[in-house]
Amino acid sequence: MRPATLLRLALAGTRTDGARVALTAVSAALATLAGLAALTVLAVAKPPGHAWVNSDQYTNALLREPGLRPGVAFALLLLCIPVLGLAGQCARLGAPGRDRRLAALRLVGATPGQVTRIAVAETGVASLLGTVTGLAVFLVGRRLLHRPDATGRLPLPTDVLPAPAATTAVVLGLPLVAALASALLLRRVTTTPFGVVRRVRTRAPWPWPGVLILAALAIFAAIRPVLLWYERRDVVEPDWVAPLMLMAGGLTAMIGVVSGTGWISYQTGQVLHRYGRGAAALLAARRLTADPWAGSRTFAALLAALIVGAGAAGIRADFLAQAELTRRTGAGLSDPDFYLNAMGLVDLAIVVAMAIAGGGLLVAVVEGITSRRRAYAAQVATGVPRATIGRSLLWASLAPAVPAVGLALTVGYLLVRGLLPDPSGGGYRTTVCDAGPDLCGDPATSARYARTEWVPEVVVRPDVPWEQLAWLAAGGLAAVLATAAAGLLVLRASTSVEELRTT
Repeated sequence: MRPATLLRLALAGTRTDGARVALTAVSAALATLAGLAALTVLAVAKPPGHAWVNSDQYTNALLREPGLRPGVAFALLLLCIPVLGLAGQCARLGAPGRDRRLAALRLVGATPGQVTRIAVAETGVASLLGTVTGLAVFLVGRRLLHRPDATGRLPLPTDVLPAPAATTAVVLGLPLVAALASALLLRRVTTTPFGVVRRVRTRAPWPWPGVLILAALAIFAAIRPVLLWYERRDVVEPDWVAPLMLMAGGLTAMIGVVSGTGWISYQTGQVLHRYGRGAAALLAARRLTADPWAGSRTFAALLAALIVGAGAAGIRADFLAQAELTRRTGAGLSDPDFYLNAMGLVDLAIVVAMAIAGGGLLVAVVEGITSRRRAYAAQVATGVPRATIGRSLLWASLAPAVPAVGLALTVGYLLVRGLLPDPSGGGYRTTVCDAGPDLCGDPATSARYARTEWVPEVVVRPDVPWEQLAWLAAGGLAAVLATAAAGLLVLRASTSVEELRTT
């Protein structure tokens, strides 16, 4: 099949197919903007001299201090997680119609490999259009936002650009990853002239994701001993050790929590089936046990954002503990309020990430209702009230979401607690002068008023940030409830008797 033909067939279809391509492109554009912004922050050149010299060409302290720029880049990269999750949900939009189109191509003589390449090409081309658009918006926005003040200082790092290799990796790497992910997801799909057959798992999920969660906790707990090992042997620590362990532990934790949602959904369905009362609870129980992995697909972006949010809450609690240590002993952070204010950027990124994840949830709920509209219409035709079907959808959304949200918050907080030790200080003698600054500053008189005090050793254990964790849990469950309620608006149109004729 020639590339031009492959491209034409990949972008063909109905308005739903066009909406799927457009939403995938928008998601890729947003991910590109976030990635290029993070790379721009990391590309800020260090002034000559010591490695920790501030970059005074910026008005924002988060950009001036080299120790804070990685945190800013991390907050920007955090936005890529829900955006990529939104792209995955958008790729499922209009799946039944796409399946019929691929089956028609098989009917006219296309091979299974060719229809798979068509489906993969659709995702890759849509993502490439999005990344190119994101690059153009980034370059234009960089020029528009380049506004130095009277002293020549900049509010944003518009004076630097990411390395060309890094930019190319983002613009071309995201579509490649999207295409490879589509090929991976289609490995269980067989397209025949009579339709699309998906080989699904029939056995109950195993709790093996718990092993991944324990492994992630062990990786984070091992970072500090590994760094101390280098320090004790007077060996220069390689720059890649700590970032690699952080990335490996974070990805392992996210995979464990997201895949563990399948096991949670199945167990929740079993409990509902045994103790549930009413048709709505029983319908939800059968749906959860029949397709427990739907929760992993639906809640993936939201759970990832909650893990990072709980980790940020743990870091904020550590900053508060260090501020208390500074008050007691004079040791700790030199300016704890600055670091606490800097966490506001991470909190803002988490809020934006949860909002984007909510959009992905809405797409998933609407797609699930429309893809099952014939089954719902059949239930209504046999006498099942629409209100019962609506309550079953709420049960199926909220029942696995509550324990999954709790698991994500617990894992995110424990990761940080395993990484950061309790702030401690003291255990030394200090000289205190009881006179004023004039007498204490004069060597001839300071000894007369000086005395030696023992500063006891103080260990401040950070408090569990229950309030912030509660807000994160409430926000996550509110997003699930809001999207489920919005999906009910689509339910009436999808349960009309005419939908029984849908193929």
